[in-house]
Amino acid sequence: MMQEKESFIKKPAVQTLLSSLICIIFGLLIGYIVLLIINPSGAGKAITTILINFMSRSSTPAVLKALGNTLAKTAPLLMCALSVCFCYKVGLFNIGAAGQYEAGACLALFAAVSLKLPWILCLVCAALGGAVLGAISGALKAFRNVNEVISGIMLNWITLYITNMVLSTPAVKDPASPYTKVISSVNPGGVLPSLGMEGMFAGNKYVTIAIPLAILIAILIWVVLTKTKFGYELVATGYNKDAAKYAGMREKKNIIVTLAIGGALAATGAGFLFLSGYQQWSTTQTSVPGMGFNGIAATFLGGLSPIGTIFSSFFIQSITDGGSLINRSLYPAEISDLITAIIIYLCAFVLFFKTVMNKTIAKNAEKKLNKAQGGNA
Repeated sequence: MMQEKESFIKKPAVQTLLSSLICIIFGLLIGYIVLLIINPSGAGKAITTILINFMSRSSTPAVLKALGNTLAKTAPLLMCALSVCFCYKVGLFNIGAAGQYEAGACLALFAAVSLKLPWILCLVCAALGGAVLGAISGALKAFRNVNEVISGIMLNWITLYITNMVLSTPAVKDPASPYTKVISSVNPGGVLPSLGMEGMFAGNKYVTIAIPLAILIAILIWVVLTKTKFGYELVATGYNKDAAKYAGMREKKNIIVTLAIGGALAATGAGFLFLSGYQQWSTTQTSVPGMGFNGIAATFLGGLSPIGTIFSSFFIQSITDGGSLINRSLYPAEISDLITAIIIYLCAFVLFFKTVMNKTIAKNAEKKLNKAQGGNA
């Protein structure tokens, strides 16, 4: 019986789940302590609201509508998480996912509002924009050995201001505000279809095909990485590019292709959000969108698994939305961001917790073996 328990705990999926739960528990505990320090009278209710998010609404239609909003924002977060996860599996840290997300927003909105293309072509334009940006980082890494983190950070800011300039044109920007025009008013065909799903979420029009598409893409990425020759070559290149080259693999091409695919994933996520009509781009934006960086947290909280990122992305988006519902008279608006940031920070320790678990299991197994050998003697 003991052997069965040990073998169960040794399973990577079980260790990933336990590590993620430890991060979540510690993050919520620290957040609760901060709430107690600020104002102990409402700390319990506040942390509960953050945790249950949409379930705190007063009626069933309100619960369903709030859930729809969370899902609408989970889809782009999941795509950014898949972008980081895919590249990380190949030994690359795609911190440029934020810039690729911006490129996707830029081209998706320009194609929808200015060119008035259908939604499917708008998504294709977004994916191509992110792929090109990712390929630039990949080429710099492959041919000039420029670290993808450095080039990614630089391209994040370059892309931000290019996006602001492109979307500031009269054909895209609303002349009465700093935001881009509402797609549904200028090009209804550019809005992602809902396929009738809005009826399941109390008429929430932002629940679109993006949600099931993001899940299907996550499954596809898992299949590619674990079940195909192409995925094997990419992962082998990530482990050791010199060995991959010796084995006949084109390691430079694999690096470029990996970052291009990662860029396309993040950019498609932006298309999922902005083409749903949930949000318009602010052309006066001076900071890089946090969606790409939150994707890093979702990736590690999901245990670097494309399937795990589905659940971690939903959780991170849910507590983020839940943080906006706490009592503003007791706590500042920034407290939800602080609690989210604490959990995101602890996500970096998922691999550390797994290492500690493995060492503990190995140590206990060694003790039992020595004890058994001593008894036999």
